[in-house]
Amino acid sequence: MTLSPTTPRRGPVPDRIVLPSPNGATIAAHLGTTATIRTGASLRNARAVAAWLATRHDPAHTTVAVVAAGEQWPEGALRPAVEDLWGAGAVIDHLLRAGWSTPSPGAAAARAAWLAAADDPVGNLLSCGSGRELTQGGYREDVLIAAEVGSSRSVPVLRGGAFTAES
Repeated sequence: MTLSPTTPRRGPVPDRIVLPSPNGATIAAHLGTTATIRTGASLRNARAVAAWLATRHDPAHTTVAVVAAGEQWPEGALRPAVEDLWGAGAVIDHLLRAGWSTPSPGAAAARAAWLAAADDPVGNLLSCGSGRELTQGGYREDVLIAAEVGSSRSVPVLRGGAFTAES
């Protein structure tokens, strides 16, 4: 089993999978001192995450922080990732469509970035820096899987140091 999303599509999937994530999961773990609920979102499950949040929390009394995780360069410095900005923007877009209001300027910018890319997620993901890098490295199918917007209803919630699926 690897971090490549093609792995589970090639064979039987075990009941439980534990994979390291140096980016989003690390940020989620660090947010543990200030955030009561931490979920993982992407273009594939942005709608599901927003719906899950909207059905469990009152927007008038809840603050939601959406963090575009980015990546790390080999030496450890932050590498911004536009695809993570698009995923954050997609979550924000769905929250606003569900009746949440008053996004911060940063949230509004992330949403605008997503709306600018939403008409062609496959083309935009393939042409962004990470998409080109993955394609050149032989992982084009990973990019195509990432572009399956709205295809996942899974809402991973961080509890006890691990993400588990909520419904």
